[in-house]
Amino acid sequence: MGSAAGVPLLALTRRTSGPRPRIYLSAGIHGDEPAPPHALLRLLETGVFDARATWFVCPLLNPAGFVGGTREGPLAIDLNRDYLAPRSLEIQAHTAWLARQPPFDLALCLHEDWEATGFYLYELNAAGQPTLAPAILAAAGATCPIDLADLIDGRAAQGGLIRPLLDPAARPDWPEALYLRAHHTSLTYTLESASRLPLEERVATLVAAVQAAVKALTVAPRKTPPNPGAAAL
Repeated sequence: MGSAAGVPLLALTRRTSGPRPRIYLSAGIHGDEPAPPHALLRLLETGVFDARATWFVCPLLNPAGFVGGTREGPLAIDLNRDYLAPRSLEIQAHTAWLARQPPFDLALCLHEDWEATGFYLYELNAAGQPTLAPAILAAAGATCPIDLADLIDGRAAQGGLIRPLLDPAARPDWPEALYLRAHHTSLTYTLESASRLPLEERVATLVAAVQAAVKALTVAPRKTPPNPGAAAL
């Protein structure tokens, strides 16, 4: 979808013909969070992105930060606060690519949190669709602890679930999830593994969480318009 700091910015799609849900996944927007890109790689290698859905995958949104182990991109910009009026080449390319895609039935943004005691997630469910959170939390909880704090990252939480009341007009620094909610989907989950846990445990937790979300979405009867064309991932 473009390049930044001389490194390609990858966006992968697999379009499945017929009425299938459209699922978007992203990882690596913070370069000091290595588990999410590794989790998407494992999902790709194990064939999770199959004919159950049409897939849109951005596996490493901040490649320079990933190589350097820094949260920010090469211009010292936090890319996950750059979506309202993008200044970084990475997010300019990402939003331009997103503008060419159809609406998504589900968006999953993979992260990790160095302050967390266990896995937790954010849910943005603007249309009041059936929640996928219990299935995600059950799968994650089978591989690692769930963060059961009443307050996580400054927001009220219950059983590892945060449902923030967000007003896009009040935010000068949109994160990816808010941009997706405003322009591309009514159902977004930000999945947060705990950085204090071993890397393999974090990767396994994110893999399990994604698999549970996909299963919960694809087994439920939903009306989805046919997807355009079929192509290989």
